Amino acid sequence: MPSLGDTTAMLARLRRTSFPTSDATGRLNRIDDFGANPGQLTMLGYRPEGLAPGSPLVVVLHGCTQTAAAYAEGAGWLDLADRMGFMVVAPQQPQANNAGRCFNWFLPGDIRRGEGEAASIAAMVAHAVETHDLDRSRVFVTGLSAGGAMTAVMLAVYPDLFAGGAVIAGLPYGVASNVQGAMQVMNHPAGRSGANLAALVPVSSDGGSRPRLSIWHGDADGTVQVKNGHDLAQQWAALNGLPSAPHRVEPLPHGTRSIWRSADGEPFVELNIVRGLGHGTPLSTKRADDVGRAGPFMLEAGISSSLEIARFWNIDGGERVEPGALAMIPATPQREGAAKHAVDPEPVEASGLGQGVMHAIGHVPAGVQEVIAKALRAAGLLK
Repeated sequence: MPSLGDTTAMLARLRRTSFPTSDATGRLNRIDDFGANPGQLTMLGYRPEGLAPGSPLVVVLHGCTQTAAAYAEGAGWLDLADRMGFMVVAPQQPQANNAGRCFNWFLPGDIRRGEGEAASIAAMVAHAVETHDLDRSRVFVTGLSAGGAMTAVMLAVYPDLFAGGAVIAGLPYGVASNVQGAMQVMNHPAGRSGANLAALVPVSSDGGSRPRLSIWHGDADGTVQVKNGHDLAQQWAALNGLPSAPHRVEPLPHGTRSIWRSADGEPFVELNIVRGLGHGTPLSTKRADDVGRAGPFMLEAGISSSLEIARFWNIDGGERVEPGALAMIPATPQREGAAKHAVDPEPVEASGLGQGVMHAIGHVPAGVQEVIAKALRAAGLLK
């Protein structure tokens, strides 16, 4: 277990880290008087102009040392709100609550229903849905790192509020109860079974089904060990009565996607492991229609987790994202806080790969497209 000195040094590093403190576009607005706020969080919101009644809501939770505005913008959620038609709520953790501006995903007083930070986020959801006439059945939550772990908290203790969630570089619910325990499990998960992990989650008072969950983790993450992503998948599968083994594992150009299906055959839990990725949100930023900005903990990976998550939640407005189609742009390996990441495409279904490449180059001149198309046909990758 990390010593007190290790913990103090970690907090000191977080305090020294410099990150953008605001949304450069000024699209997020502070919302006061949103209701009970026992966690003393700040509510920021973005409602696209002309948003129709009955639209979805996406709650975006930032990571340590980040701000709500910088993460919502950097991960592309504000651009997707404009494109796909949903409202964004971005809670901000003040430094008074946590020296590194981390959500306190491990403190018992902040992760129980009706208490602390979890209750404050729930109040923001209720306020946004009521004030802006949003669809209560289409509320989603996502976050990075500590925000990812807090996403797992919200799905665990407020399953009735959310239709789905997405945890990026996060941890299962209930695996730590203090700072030292949190650091321990981040680096050395305890190796609990899915059933034991599921037992950490409070019993749902309404007895209803749990929200769908998309999990993203880099296999080179040196801050939150990748086994935490696997453990979260096991916790959620066991909690929902699904087998420990996934129903399908898909090899994709960026890594692998494991899928657990519900009784009706629909993907209910998915675990995306991104090859060579360090600690951060995987982005694709090189195409004209990409979203997000690469930066510290916002990592160019050739695949947009935000776009893929919107697909998984079915709030993409028909803008379908073929699995792996966004992973066709090569880059270089990316580690903690860096802005580069390598993707060495693995073989996939032949015609699918060729079509994905042609989709990715759709904005280049027609003559260039034809040259590439001929090369793909010669290789048997395009019909």
